Amino acid sequence: MPVITISRQYGSGAVEIAERVCELLDYTYFDKELMIKVAGEMGISEEGVFDFSEDQYQMRGFLERLFGRRRLRVERSDLVDADAALPPDALSEADGIDLVRDTVHAAYKHDDVVIVGRGGQAILREKPGVLHVRLNAPLGARALRVKERSHIMLGQATDLVRDKDERASAYLARFHGIDWDNTLLYHLVINTGKWELTDVAEVIISALNNLRIPGKTF
Repeated sequence: MPVITISRQYGSGAVEIAERVCELLDYTYFDKELMIKVAGEMGISEEGVFDFSEDQYQMRGFLERLFGRRRLRVERSDLVDADAALPPDALSEADGIDLVRDTVHAAYKHDDVVIVGRGGQAILREKPGVLHVRLNAPLGARALRVKERSHIMLGQATDLVRDKDERASAYLARFHGIDWDNTLLYHLVINTGKWELTDVAEVIISALNNLRIPGKTF
């Protein structure tokens, strides 16, 4: 079966939608546990896996996190403890991005995978058998979701949504050379503010079933 990539504005419900798609199709959600497994198949140890997660990219630097049980101590960041420091053998920024690309390509070979974020729409742009989905929603609807989920004030949620979107856009522009709002990157663009999240999952599955790939059938 085809692979699905989901690009999303923060608060658009991507996690819930991806989990529902995985449940209905018996797909695997591409998360840090799977990245560890895939990296292991490539001969990369768990200690060597870094994730430059697009919604946590810092404009003034970069954030490195270790997947799995062991936690990497990183440079000062708004997202981690301030008393952390990088070990001398830490991967460079470029190496970290290359590793994410490699693990996404390896996950693609597994089939039956939903990849949320991580530049999947750019990394697998030319690959057959991939459905690229973009999830958008009005700022107010997304802020309200984040407010309810995180139990914060609406103003705080609105600022958080804007900040996350700016970081994601900067990440994709810098490391993958794309404008994440470019609709030509996607097979399907959905405004989740006009749908129930469970219904969005059904729409994605319908599109997947109708995906046409020259020379390849599923």
